[in-house]
Amino acid sequence: MPQESDSHMTSAFTLGNAEIVQNDAVFRGWLHVENGVIADMGEGTSVPSGAVDCQGDYITPGLIELHTDNLERHIEPRPKVSWPHAAAIVAHDAELASTGITTVFDAMRIGSIPNPDGADYKKYARPLASELLDLREKDMLKISHFLHLRAEVCSETLIEEIEEFGPEDRVGIVSLMDHTPGQRQFRDITKLKEYITGKRGLNDEEFQRHIQGLYDLRDRFGAAHEKATVEAAKRFGAVLASHDDTLREHVEVSAGYGIKLAEFPTTVEAAQACHDHGIAVMMGAPNLIRGGSHSGNVAAEELARLGLLDIVSSDYVPAALLQSAVKLGEIWEDMARGIATVTRAPAQAVGLTDRGTVEIGKRADLLRFRVNESVPLLRGVWSRGRQVG
Repeated sequence: MPQESDSHMTSAFTLGNAEIVQNDAVFRGWLHVENGVIADMGEGTSVPSGAVDCQGDYITPGLIELHTDNLERHIEPRPKVSWPHAAAIVAHDAELASTGITTVFDAMRIGSIPNPDGADYKKYARPLASELLDLREKDMLKISHFLHLRAEVCSETLIEEIEEFGPEDRVGIVSLMDHTPGQRQFRDITKLKEYITGKRGLNDEEFQRHIQGLYDLRDRFGAAHEKATVEAAKRFGAVLASHDDTLREHVEVSAGYGIKLAEFPTTVEAAQACHDHGIAVMMGAPNLIRGGSHSGNVAAEELARLGLLDIVSSDYVPAALLQSAVKLGEIWEDMARGIATVTRAPAQAVGLTDRGTVEIGKRADLLRFRVNESVPLLRGVWSRGRQVG
């Protein structure tokens, strides 16, 4: 996992009279930040001289987002409407900071389908990634950004697109995506039809041509694309993730590839198999907040109650990440455990050792919030000790 250097030297500050969420417990106390890291901390309700009185608000690590399509929404706010990339990246960055996310793995699709019937899946990842990394080097972004390459098996150009990236690109995650209709995420093809026709405006004939094209692409390129994706993740030094595992057999294949992170398994069977193989299970915050999957798959809350949920991703609603952690804290009656699903657990899954917990020497990526009627109300967001929200 590529690490990053700290370019910011921030002024010192102290937060006191706070409910500080650590790995396995919550305690009333204070913490002191210097030069972008947590320099000291202690217990007690008194407010140290010069400290901010948090009035009993929670202080937690900044949220770590491993899989979000939010940047794609900013560069294409409506189907076939392109937005200037630099402006889109800055707006995406600011939105995430405003929701408490201080580290993000920006998901970008690699693998395109030139001129499909009615659906437009053009290549975009390499130039977008270059612009994002350039903005980061120019210190134009509020939070920490890494790349997450979503490798689409059902495409024509996956291999040539993945070869445009290298170890210098800060690729943190490569996920193996197989959206062949009738299995994994879209076992129910009527759900796929609702999604594609709603997003791309296809008629029935165009939709049938589209799914037949996906079947053909899987037959022609599937095996080669899977092999190339596994090899590329090793070359980048990135975490390889599975996506939408449904059957125990899917998980067996994932385990054979050395996968340690499963994104959105669709059944209890798959989630249990992941745990049997030591694979962390990540589910979507919208699934948890809405009470179920929009694709008709297993509910995240069911996995949580079965002890089979480890990590939460905001997926397509950034503000849902903190809300989902609070909801899990209520379900489990353990706020520290709920917060860990969006801080410590994702950090561990991708090998980020400098953040994800409130400890002396860790990065001062911090949140201050309180909870009112089960809704978290953000009062402050810090990235490397610099207030960004």
